[in-house]
Amino acid sequence: MIELRDVDLSFGDRAVLRGVSLRLSERRIGVIGANGSGKSSFMRLLNGLVLPNRGTVTVDGLDTGTHGKDVRRKVGFVFQNPDNQIVFPVVEEDLAFGMKNLDLPKDQIAARINEVLARYDMTDLREYPAHLLSGGQKQLLAISGVLVMEPDWLVLDEPTTLLDLRNTRRIARAIDGVNQHVIMATHDLDLIAGFDRVILFDQGKVALDGPPAEVVPAYERMMG
Repeated sequence: MIELRDVDLSFGDRAVLRGVSLRLSERRIGVIGANGSGKSSFMRLLNGLVLPNRGTVTVDGLDTGTHGKDVRRKVGFVFQNPDNQIVFPVVEEDLAFGMKNLDLPKDQIAARINEVLARYDMTDLREYPAHLLSGGQKQLLAISGVLVMEPDWLVLDEPTTLLDLRNTRRIARAIDGVNQHVIMATHDLDLIAGFDRVILFDQGKVALDGPPAEVVPAYERMMG
């Protein structure tokens, strides 16, 4: 479980989140809100990419402020722009990077790479230059680079914003098929229609929290 208790977050004099308390345990959770509502900052709190000014964020009881490394093994994060996440110039090298840092055996690293490439029909791209991949392929590589680390949670911050419809659908299928708990921030409301829970942020606070059938129409009304 991921738990936030009375969390405030500020950047300088600008308050971004105020008084956020949530317990997250569902398999699929959507996060929505207008630009500037605080949802992206909320997502970064979940694995310790940013730390609260007040309150606590814990993952299975581990505080993100004091057990950041352990938390990040449990909670994998996928950025909106995959270029911010892809480190190495070749697909296979990029997938291996995180696992090498964990000192996993070479045969285990190879097996995980083989599995994830096959899963997303990217086996023929193993030795392909990462910077020459299409936008959809880059996002799949970024997701795959997180999945090979075998986290318990997959947190995605607007992963389809830069993609066309075909690749958006491809990413949606990929996310739907993972075994991990998923928390996804998105402006594409169709992507979260089948989720277990949706959290709506407005002006740094949780404005609504419930099933998609209730929260999404309320957000649409709010946006006029």
